[in-house]
Amino acid sequence: MSTLSLLHIPAKQSWQSQLQSAYRSPEALASALGLRISELPYSTVGAQQFPLLVPQAYVERMEPGDPNDPLLRQVLATLDEEQLADGFSKDPVGETSLYAKDPGLLQKYRGRALLIATSQCAINCRYCFRRHYPYEDNRNSSSQRKKLLSELLDDRSLREILLSGGDPLVLPDHQFADISAQIADRRPDVILRVHTRLPIVIPDRVTDEFLKAIDTPGGTVVVVHGNHPREIDDATANALKRLADSGLTVLNQSVLLAGINDNAQTLAELSDRLFAAGALPYYLHMLDPVQGASHFDVSEAQARRIAGELATLRPGYLVPRLVREVPGAGSKQQLLPAYPTER
Repeated sequence: MSTLSLLHIPAKQSWQSQLQSAYRSPEALASALGLRISELPYSTVGAQQFPLLVPQAYVERMEPGDPNDPLLRQVLATLDEEQLADGFSKDPVGETSLYAKDPGLLQKYRGRALLIATSQCAINCRYCFRRHYPYEDNRNSSSQRKKLLSELLDDRSLREILLSGGDPLVLPDHQFADISAQIADRRPDVILRVHTRLPIVIPDRVTDEFLKAIDTPGGTVVVVHGNHPREIDDATANALKRLADSGLTVLNQSVLLAGINDNAQTLAELSDRLFAAGALPYYLHMLDPVQGASHFDVSEAQARRIAGELATLRPGYLVPRLVREVPGAGSKQQLLPAYPTER
């Protein structure tokens, strides 16, 4: 746990203010951690392509003076991003062909529809599979989103609406209330699923107003995104507990990242902290092969061994499913763990 007093966030600072004051300067971030950007393998090319964005609340969990801190490595552009690796592209999961019909709408799987609610995030993760996504061509206003949602709810085969982004939790609470009310009025049987990293990086985002706005009769699932146990500090755990205590289903998905969490013991500790906070491990994703992130890649053979070892360390409900996104497939593809031959 970092003890950087200079990074202390005042208790009364709103989540909006925290987002607005997030670090965007690599020099300032390095200085706050007692490092010099000139001594780090920092890439200006990578930063120009995908700028730094990281809130103070997340930086507080980084270890001062450690250039290899697993949280720092998730947000700071490095020279490794300039590598051009075979099989890594700007459209790693084949979304280009899916958003041509309706801006901001992706329908990959039967019975589900995903709305790109916003292009904005609270943190720019270097491995993000949408780091090259053409958000400018897929914007929709709240009124356009309402119209699109109405058309989707006319489809009786639809079982679930997903909100993604960017990060949908950067939207104001009243827009969530509008979406929830629209679903409740038209299709109370439809599940609302929200994919977000905000409760992890700015725990104060989980407010009373948000918890009221997100409630739907068919059930609301909040899928958070934590990769490393150090991301789950007391404030984050409290935010997750508030989500769970309000009756929401809270799940976590992680990305398997070389040098960050490619270790069964690390993943076991992450599962422990999540479960204690009321969130269940859900998916452990293989890295989507997005251009600029090949240095985070873990081979399938190694991933299966890690998943197998994790299964020996924790009971099944604390072992996330190892999955891969395959463009054009009807669902995520589960990879079977390679279990150790001996205890």
